[in-house]
Amino acid sequence: MAVSRVLRRLMRVRELEEEQRRLALENANGDLNRLHETINAAQERGRQGRRRMGEAIGGGDLEGRLANMEEMRTSERFSQVLTPRIELQEAVVSERREEFLEKRLERRQAETLIEESAAREALEEGRRAQMGMDDWYSNKLYRESFRAAEKEMPVRGEEPFFLEDFQNPPIE
Repeated sequence: MAVSRVLRRLMRVRELEEEQRRLALENANGDLNRLHETINAAQERGRQGRRRMGEAIGGGDLEGRLANMEEMRTSERFSQVLTPRIELQEAVVSERREEFLEKRLERRQAETLIEESAAREALEEGRRAQMGMDDWYSNKLYRESFRAAEKEMPVRGEEPFFLEDFQNPPIE
């Protein structure tokens, strides 16, 4: 008897669930990475605005100073907006990671069940094979002893055969 179809189906379902959770985790990680890239780009724009501000102050460029101040403020606003979103996305990633790990554990448990079932079946098959060999050997010994006894029995006509000898054996 092979590993039950139910266990194999369970294993397949667990694999699919794990795959779905893994994809959801990768998606959430991708979103988190994009948010980090966005905030890093905004912070870089703010640094560039501060650097240009120094140049504009030294050169007396009023429009450049105003544009760079706005660039720095925009960078700060982006950071303020994106920071809570990043924290929220980190929580989502953590939750998705936990779900993925739970499904991986469930899949591994199903694998263990299948492996144990296969091991039990192999052990039982070995036992059946050994019993067959034992029966064969026992029958072989029986046949050999029967043949040996058959050779020792008197053939008709060689010795007188009296039924009474077997019915009333002498008492000693």
